[in-house]
Amino acid sequence: MSDRENELVKTITAFDWTVKFVAPVDAETIRIHEERVQRLLFETPEIGGSLKEKMYGKLPPGYIAKSSVYCIAGGLIGFGAVEFLFGGETFYEKAVMPIIHKMADGETAHRWAISSCKYGLLPRFGPNHWEYPELECEFIGRKLKNPIGLAAGFDKNGDAILPLANSGFGMIEIGSITPLPQPGNAYPRVFRLEEDKATINRYGFNSDGVGRVQQRVKAARGTPWSPEMAIFGVNLGKNKLTDEENTKLDYEVGVNYFAGFSDYLVVNVSSPNTPGLRSMQGRKQLEQLLSYVKRAVEMHKLEKPPRIFLKIAPDLVEAELKDIAKVVLDSSYGVTGLIISNTTITRPPELRSEHKNEIGGLSGAPVKALSTECIRKMYRLTNGKVAIIGCGGVGSGEDAYEKIRAGASVVQLYTAMVYLGFPVIGKVKRELVECLRRDGFSNVSQAIGADHRK
Repeated sequence: MSDRENELVKTITAFDWTVKFVAPVDAETIRIHEERVQRLLFETPEIGGSLKEKMYGKLPPGYIAKSSVYCIAGGLIGFGAVEFLFGGETFYEKAVMPIIHKMADGETAHRWAISSCKYGLLPRFGPNHWEYPELECEFIGRKLKNPIGLAAGFDKNGDAILPLANSGFGMIEIGSITPLPQPGNAYPRVFRLEEDKATINRYGFNSDGVGRVQQRVKAARGTPWSPEMAIFGVNLGKNKLTDEENTKLDYEVGVNYFAGFSDYLVVNVSSPNTPGLRSMQGRKQLEQLLSYVKRAVEMHKLEKPPRIFLKIAPDLVEAELKDIAKVVLDSSYGVTGLIISNTTITRPPELRSEHKNEIGGLSGAPVKALSTECIRKMYRLTNGKVAIIGCGGVGSGEDAYEKIRAGASVVQLYTAMVYLGFPVIGKVKRELVECLRRDGFSNVSQAIGADHRK
């Protein structure tokens, strides 16, 4: 560009048409003169091209496309980070979990979830950590910030105790844990029934054994356990190769390793994936087993001994439920309460998934009605004198509320996290409060067994 052209560019770009007229003019006159000069300059090749380059510069090839990609990617990353930290329910349900389901099978996704918990990759803020005065309650002599618990089966080996205890749950339970390490059943052994919001598993008590798990429990429970953290339970099982006569010894081993570190212990005799285990739910077998467990706990002479819970199947007939009720009502067996229920071996006719006929225990939404009805029956058979932990198909506040009204004091969830992710914790708490307020309850304890008072 020549010196003359440079001077012209400087003059034009610095020209202010609002102040350069000698006589006052209106806005329309200014606009007309400005357009004339611009048209003259930009339509004159030897001047216009140089002027445009001088005024606006020349963008490198692909600059706009790259900038757009960077802006969009940065926005998506920022949005994802915020949704992840605050536990966005829709973000997890519609984006995170479907992507995981496409990338990994059920067991691999389970391992990823445990790893993310272990390293603190959980929602740090938001609804999961909101607590409500309506949900504060007392359970087994301990104060709970809320009655929503994590069921056994998620953290089988106690890999993520502290992160889970601070994740928003009111109680967490690890296990089932067997005395000796065992690999469990052959692969594949976990199946997602996505159309039914359910899973079928036949893990078969895959466990690291009491020794390794106790080390993790001692490390976690040795830290200050504040009232804001969840109460802690350990679910005990038996080794696959242990015969019926020696089953009680397996549970005694579990008691000896975990009694001093837990708020409650669970005698799990209802998993469908260990041969012969469910036969232990018979009255005679239960009386012998529970008496043995009670003595094992008493031998430790703890100031605050763990409470004993019995976990039962949802598939028991009326006579079997009556026998169990008689046993748990007898204080000589030392049972504080029941966990109702484990997975079911039945297959509701409405199941749609191609995996519906896989062998194993069915959990999730299809089990909800079955487990709730079992809670209702046992609450009635025990006259409401035995604490009940409701488990099976809890994925919303309404699900939890149904179980509480049927007789559960607290509830547990697990399979719902497969489809809704970790934000289901905050979702269930918020919706449960809405149910309580709707029906005029000021505290969740008032709703326990409400259906039986109608």
